[in-house]
Amino acid sequence: MDSSIQEVARLTGTTSRALRHYDHVGLLRPSRVGSNGMRFYDAAALLRLQRILLLRELGLGLTEVRRVLEREVDDVAALRRHLAVLRAEQERLARQIASVERTVTAREAGEELMSEQMFDGFDHTVYREEVEQRWGVAAYEESDRWWRGLGEEGRAAWQARQAALQADWRAAADRGVEPGSEEAQQLAARHVAWLADVPGTPGHGGTPVRAYIEGLADMYVADPRFAAHYGGQDGAELVRDALHRYAEQHL
Repeated sequence: MDSSIQEVARLTGTTSRALRHYDHVGLLRPSRVGSNGMRFYDAAALLRLQRILLLRELGLGLTEVRRVLEREVDDVAALRRHLAVLRAEQERLARQIASVERTVTAREAGEELMSEQMFDGFDHTVYREEVEQRWGVAAYEESDRWWRGLGEEGRAAWQARQAALQADWRAAADRGVEPGSEEAQQLAARHVAWLADVPGTPGHGGTPVRAYIEGLADMYVADPRFAAHYGGQDGAELVRDALHRYAEQHL
């Protein structure tokens, strides 16, 4: 059954005004309009609205939301990517909650506070020392300036792109995709293009350095922190092997 605009507003926590605006800009059309002008939304419209609200939660503006919806026409695949983003945010919030809980417990017990534990999940610079050791101070500083300069919307879009790539890798690993297959090599190409967009990385803005790609691929397997992003050891090994194959052929 169709839901009226008032029902949809109540269910989603948005406003009738926002829904009418989405209609006005062509982002979300009602499935039908009653003789009295009342807007109604069917299941397909509600699914589209769910995706719109998820993208808005990521900080994307309406123009960017429209681009994403036009580009990602497979609803299930898109929602899987959203799910990956939400799980990553859930993990970050869980770390922040645990950090605050440790602080409260320590304060109540009169214990000394550990700064490393107090700010777990808060700061994107947590890997600064590691990045500087691997690729140099200049690489970190350039990438840090780029990240801060993206702004809230830009960072949200970048995180969505990252989460989508990781989700697609995990899905490929779950299906037993081979590293040399067309699907895995297409993912590898996306992965390399994603890395090339980060200022400070070797080969930024052009063709990434082969040694950098292969070294990073090896690190995905060697470091459990990175392997976790790809569903664990098996997923990380697929990424590593596919990237090595891609690097051999294209870099």
